[in-house]
Amino acid sequence: MNAADQARSLDLAQVIASAAALVRTAFPAARANLTPWRDDPWTRAWAEDESVDLSFHFPGWNPRNQCRSMLVQLRLERAPQAQALPGGAAASTRPRLLGVVIRGLTYDSERWRLATVGDWQPSGSHLPQPVVVVHLQQVCRDLFALFEGRLAHSQPGSANDDAHDQAA
Repeated sequence: MNAADQARSLDLAQVIASAAALVRTAFPAARANLTPWRDDPWTRAWAEDESVDLSFHFPGWNPRNQCRSMLVQLRLERAPQAQALPGGAAASTRPRLLGVVIRGLTYDSERWRLATVGDWQPSGSHLPQPVVVVHLQQVCRDLFALFEGRLAHSQPGSANDDAHDQAA
């Protein structure tokens, strides 16, 4: 489901924004899109309430990444919900992150896929370069830390910034 549609509480909206910032820190040339899916009846029929989906588009073909876009799907323990507190405020209802799937895409097909299952290695017809795989794996670790509350937000100026710049 589109990340923008899943932001049902202030806390989850902040986590989604921080997740987009994490990916942008690793891939600064990418442009974030919080609504990668069309809003039509067929797409809504296949919507997964336990998923927060974001996409990132590069300004052109990216040979290191072997794709033009990346779809990041965050698999949650349960669908995000906003619970009302007395007085009309919304409670923090951040669900637990179960897994991450990142797909490298072109206009016509999926080129590769990295899932946080097994050895966290990409599979597909055109794999990203090893340095990009390291960045993707770090983004996944940071996303887990973010949802667990161990990572407040993306911090520019980290020790990995030089390596991250090379991946873009």
